[in-house]
Amino acid sequence: MTPFAISVSFFLQLAVVLLACRIVAWLARRIGQPPVVGEMLAGVALGPSLFGLLAPVWQARLFPPQTRAVLFCGAQLGLVCYMFVVGLEFRIDLVRARLRSALAVSASGILVPFLFGCLIAFWLLAHGGLFQPGVRAAQAAPYLGAAMAITAFPMLARIIVERGLSGTNVGTLALAAGALDDAAAWCVLALVLASFAGDPSIALFAIGGSLALIAVVLTAGRRLLRTISRYAERGDEADHAMFGCTLVLLMLAAWFTDTIGIYAVFGAFLLGSAVPRGPFSERLRAKIEPMTVQLLLPLFFVYSGLNTRLDLINDPGLWLIALVILAAAVLGKAGACYLAARACGESHREAIGIGSLMNARGLMELIILNIGLERGLITPALFSIMVIMAAATTLMATPMFNRFYGRPVPGKV
Repeated sequence: MTPFAISVSFFLQLAVVLLACRIVAWLARRIGQPPVVGEMLAGVALGPSLFGLLAPVWQARLFPPQTRAVLFCGAQLGLVCYMFVVGLEFRIDLVRARLRSALAVSASGILVPFLFGCLIAFWLLAHGGLFQPGVRAAQAAPYLGAAMAITAFPMLARIIVERGLSGTNVGTLALAAGALDDAAAWCVLALVLASFAGDPSIALFAIGGSLALIAVVLTAGRRLLRTISRYAERGDEADHAMFGCTLVLLMLAAWFTDTIGIYAVFGAFLLGSAVPRGPFSERLRAKIEPMTVQLLLPLFFVYSGLNTRLDLINDPGLWLIALVILAAAVLGKAGACYLAARACGESHREAIGIGSLMNARGLMELIILNIGLERGLITPALFSIMVIMAAATTLMATPMFNRFYGRPVPGKV
């Protein structure tokens, strides 16, 4: 396809994607799910699992392989911008006040599902067929452990924002623990990829680079952002200029974390959390959020949906494995986070709310699964089983939260 033909196809794709996401998000809201869950399901529905199954010719025409790179770039831009907005609303002061709970929930949400994932990996290796030939236990176990420990950080963040929980203990602790969980899972993945590639520099680059970025952003970066914020108050022209400067910093943070192998969203979230709270941060949010949520973020769901195949699980034994993985995922994540929160003195209501939110895997799970598939670690069958687990735990999040936590109490933080 020529560049002009790709652009023509892209605009039609975008129209279909936005329409499908709005329709399915509306249906999701009608059954008590947040719109973000509907958009995730719309992305899967537009892929080979439904649209490609019912109308393969039309699906192939609408999403030709040549346009995937454009969709991917748009998806990444939407995700980066959205996580920056989430960072703008992140209450670091609440994390500091309840650091013990945040660390305990995070550690439990990592270690217990990671252990379950390792045990399941040994079980699957003993039976054979779900990991690629040549994959050793030392690679399969930590990979599946990381996949079980991952949290749907972007989806968790959006559910928290949509529910108005951004300034509450539950929302803040869930975001903090989810961020730490996913950062740890990506570091483990870097170690696995280093082992698989025989190159230890991959892991050293990822872990060392992430620590360096945190140190820079929270020191010199915070001082720079404070200067930008003060200068923006001089008038509309200065505000416009500083908005552009902030976008440059955002793209650099996303580029750096992508380059070191930790994923772009963490650089965006970290930068957003370092912006001083005040009028400038509110204007940033008002400028970035509407276009991001309505236009760019749906591309992320659709791009992931195009890589999802649910028709490969066609054997009762595979369905049994899927049920075991799902049960281990729920007990390891929701159960462990609930117990950790209770042990730190959180109320039953808040502890179960945190466990419900942390249990969702969402599309961060799909990202780590796609990496495993592309790098030759897992087979398409195991990929599909893990996708079912990711979808089921994400769909559980809101009903569990509504059942045990209910609506946030006004004024409670």
